[in-house]
Formats: sequence, C-alpha cells, structure tokens
Amino acid sequence: MKLASLKDGTRDGRLVVVSRDLTRCAEAGHVAPTLQAALDDWPRMSPRLAEIAEGLETGSQPARRFHEHEALSPLPRAYQWADGSAYLNHVELVRRARGAEMPASFWTEPLIYQGGSDTFLGPREPIRMADEAWGIDMEGEVAVITGDVAMGVSDEEARAAILAVMLVNDVSLRGLIPGELAKGFGFFQSKPASAFSPVAVTPDELGSAWDGGKVHLPLHVDLNGRPFGRANAGVDMTFDFGRLIAHAARTRRLGAGSIIGSGTVSNKGADGGPGKPVAAGGAGYSCIAEIRMIETLASGGPKTPFLRFGDTVRIEMRDGQGRSIFGAIEQKVEKSDR
Repeated sequence: MKLASLKDGTRDGRLVVVSRDLTRCAEAGHVAPTLQAALDDWPRMSPRLAEIAEGLETGSQPARRFHEHEALSPLPRAYQWADGSAYLNHVELVRRARGAEMPASFWTEPLIYQGGSDTFLGPREPIRMADEAWGIDMEGEVAVITGDVAMGVSDEEARAAILAVMLVNDVSLRGLIPGELAKGFGFFQSKPASAFSPVAVTPDELGSAWDGGKVHLPLHVDLNGRPFGRANAGVDMTFDFGRLIAHAARTRRLGAGSIIGSGTVSNKGADGGPGKPVAAGGAGYSCIAEIRMIETLASGGPKTPFLRFGDTVRIEMRDGQGRSIFGAIEQKVEKSDR
C-alpha cells in the first residue's frame, strides 16, 4: 500500500492511503491520525490500512483526488533520521574532491551520520538558502522506515523490520562540509532539512524490484528539466538496508518510525570507472559533487556549478511500465532572507 501525510495545518499532517496510480486517496484518520501513530502499532494498524488500500483499487472505498503538492513528507518529522553512504563509488569521489583518503574500513563497515529530524521539507517545498556560496547540492537517495528494532539485530532481522520505502533529497551544503568535518565532530550546519517523496510504499508494492534489502530500479534525477541522473539503486550498493539498519542498531534500539537513508545513489561506469553523464550515454549522477569531481579529474577543475537560485530539482522512480511509484520530489532553490 501507499501512504501519505496531507497538509492540514498541523505539524504531522493527516494520514491517507493512496491508490497505486497516485490519482486517488482515502482518509485513514479512523484507523490512525498520523503515519507515526500507525507505525507505533503497525501489527494492528497495517491490516486495517490494507483494507482501505484494497477498497481504493476495487472502487468500494470513498475517495478523493490525490494531489502531490498537497502532501507533506510522509513523516514530516521523525524520531530518528540516520543517513548512510552505501554507494562507495560516491563516497570515494566526494572524498577525493576534498583531498581525503578512503580508509580500508569503509569497505567492510557502513558509514552513517545522524541527521536533523525535527523538521523535513515537503516534496514540493522550496529549498531556501541565504547564500549560493554555501555550495547547495541535491542528493538523490532511497530511504526506508523501520518498525521497532532491537539492539544487536542481525542483517536478516533488520530487513524484516523495514515497513516502508521512500525517496529522499538529502540537501547538502558542500562549501560548509570541509570546515565542519575538519573539526572532527561531523555534519551539522552543512546538512539542512531533507525532503522525502509524496508517498511511502510498503515493500510488497515494489514487486520483483525489491529483494528484501535493495530497490532494483533507476533513480531519475532531473535538473532544470533535463536528465541529470539515472543510476540504478540496486547496482553498486555495497551495503543493503539490512546491513545499514543492523549497523545503526549495534549499540542502541531504534524506535518505530526511524528513517534510514541509503546515501547518494551512484553507479560506476561500464569500464569500472566513475561513470559518464546521461548525455554521454552513462547513468549520470544523483548529486552535483560527483560530476564536479569527474570534471576535475578530466580537466583539472570543475565546470558544473552547484545549485543556484531559480534552479529546480526533480527526483522520481518509475516502475517497469514507466509509472511513478513514490510521486516526485520537485523543489526550486530560492533565496532566503533569514
């Protein structure tokens, strides 16, 4: 089933069940007022939500038109947002961009940081920043929402805790990252609010594209209406979501509604190299930092600018028939006076 949180003037929105084709939705407040409330009691709530979803498909459920621009992120705020870097091609490229070595441990142990989860941007909400010099960048990713996860779980147990899948734009400020990391205490100012797809989908909705820990479909990232990235999320993912969740839960429990991100989806080129732009027949990139690094390696300096005021980013994933699965994250970069 597909779930969304519609704007209603509250922080957390109101829960609706969305049809598979993303055209209609049905109120779910009589089951659970919010998505977090449903996740807190998932074994009892999910069958009732599934009944609404089935009614939507058969036409027996009262419904209204679903508009993606009326949706908040599925979880407008969350108890936990932890983002990994499962695609080591991306990790290697961005570290090279700031002159950092790739430690051997990165190939055996996932890299995860704890992001700010008190507020997320809506999927159609602008990215407002005060200064283009901060190096505004998009990062197209896949994310999962977990149920309760016990401390010390195995990878297999962690996979069983995945309740829903989403897309995410993990906005990064590349100009601020090196200075923050040099202090040895991690990201903070360089990682502003992220935005998630209009709907979260249960893994069964993905069919054969879901193998229990990865989504085997291309992630469509467009910049100003032009294809920028088409990297396959199931390819070159060194650590699947089961491994990422188990790593996050090694020394702590994770509460229902925890969000775990994949990190920027990134594919190597056919020759094993860093990959080519979409216009050159490659899978392209899910962030600007990657193409800038490749340009630097090729010509001694980057050519592609980071996001500027007025630019628009679109992130979407489609099934084998070309139908949108999660709806689209579409955000314009705007200047903020605060």
